[in-house]
Amino acid sequence: MRSLAPGIKLITSFSRDSWYRFFILILTFVFYTTYHLSRKPISIVKSQLHRNCSNVIHPADLNITDNDTWCDWAPFDKNNYQNLFGVLDNCFLVAYAIGMFFSGMFGERLPLRYYLSSGMILSGLFTVLFGLGFYWQIHSLWYYCLVQALNGLVQTTGWPAVVACVGNWFGKGKRGFIMGIWNSHTSVGNILGSLIAGVYVSSSWGLSFIVPGIIIASAGVICFLFLVEKPEDVNCTLPQHHESVEQEPLLRNSSSNEEIFSTNTSTAVEPEEDHTEAISFCGALRIPGVVEFSLCLLFAKLVSYTFLYWLPLYIANVAHFDPKEAGDLSTLFDVGGIVGGILAGLISDYSGGRATTCCAMLIIAAPMLFLYNKIGQNGLPTTIGMLLWCGALVNGPYALITTAVSADLGTHECLRGNSRALSTVTAIIDGTGSIGAAIGPLLAGLISPTGWNNVFYMLIAADVLACLLLSRLVYKEVRGWCGYTTRQRGFKEI
Repeated sequence: MRSLAPGIKLITSFSRDSWYRFFILILTFVFYTTYHLSRKPISIVKSQLHRNCSNVIHPADLNITDNDTWCDWAPFDKNNYQNLFGVLDNCFLVAYAIGMFFSGMFGERLPLRYYLSSGMILSGLFTVLFGLGFYWQIHSLWYYCLVQALNGLVQTTGWPAVVACVGNWFGKGKRGFIMGIWNSHTSVGNILGSLIAGVYVSSSWGLSFIVPGIIIASAGVICFLFLVEKPEDVNCTLPQHHESVEQEPLLRNSSSNEEIFSTNTSTAVEPEEDHTEAISFCGALRIPGVVEFSLCLLFAKLVSYTFLYWLPLYIANVAHFDPKEAGDLSTLFDVGGIVGGILAGLISDYSGGRATTCCAMLIIAAPMLFLYNKIGQNGLPTTIGMLLWCGALVNGPYALITTAVSADLGTHECLRGNSRALSTVTAIIDGTGSIGAAIGPLLAGLISPTGWNNVFYMLIAADVLACLLLSRLVYKEVRGWCGYTTRQRGFKEI
């Protein structure tokens, strides 16, 4: 009998469950990549909306009344343009933070496929409307603020929905590593958004928004056509969310081809009861660890989003690159974020210390931010190296908390099998973090006129506070490694 081709052997070595899990992982990766792809253009376009016009060659037939601002886009042609940029960022981020606390509850009660696809289509519409301001010659700050606020609201559909979907399909055993890789969609989206926006920023900055808007709206259509919310919808086995002591060695020593996708299925265990009642907001807050990780994420996301919205402008101002070059160089921060997220997930899986992993990376990040501000512009190699290091250390904890930690807490053993808590817990954690995401860029806009050094001192202080908020959980994890154990009954620790 003839042997099968090696490629066919590889394909057939994976089960039907494995292929579905892989398909959902790729699909949700693409969906949230488009969310971040559509958020990034504003940071690239900022340096085009307000430039040093004295260095720009103007058309011969143009009657110039002010040589310093003729090339700027009103209303950002004023001396307080940095404050206006901060207000613009905050319209998106405050709306996002407020909406996120309600989005999780909607996500628990509505079909994820409809919820996610409608959110992406609406987000595409508002992103396109921002870009059309260029072609419609709109110079009203209120127009751009309104569009950003509405976009922030509809973008809250993304994170709780994709995390809930992935949590439905994957068990706990390799969650940190899998979600560390999967969470690179954030950085991939930022990179693609920067590159796409950079193509049009110097010629027609409206296309820097219109093209990403079309992309995310198209992804919404794909979501409606192909997303499968739960394994039982296609007769796949359910994931096991809680490992027993007897199963743990088996999971860690498994070396089959299906280890990543199917070692955590529930074929060997009794399925848990699935409660139909969604968890309340207060009930989710009582899950051990939710409050600490939420507050930690507030400060971690403050740092990450300040870089997201202000790094290209910082590079352009300090290192004197043009808008496209500054945008391209800023993508290195996100490249480092990909590596940091994967390492954080991998280390926390093998150590069992989610909080300790986050705290260690945040501790190292604080002096690294100080060094980047002091020596980061001393030559291109130094800039590249420091951006990669800062990206890994800043985005690593942020990625771990918003993915593996959120999924762990949303399927916590104290929930006793309630599978409808994941979206609410994810929304609480990311919603709290989004408050920091709103505060960071606003503070950067207010502080940057006094000097970029003060902005970095603010970021370092936020990093230190994020570490301190995890100290109790780190202490518990260290005690566990030393042989001390705690029992949990319901929502209370004894």
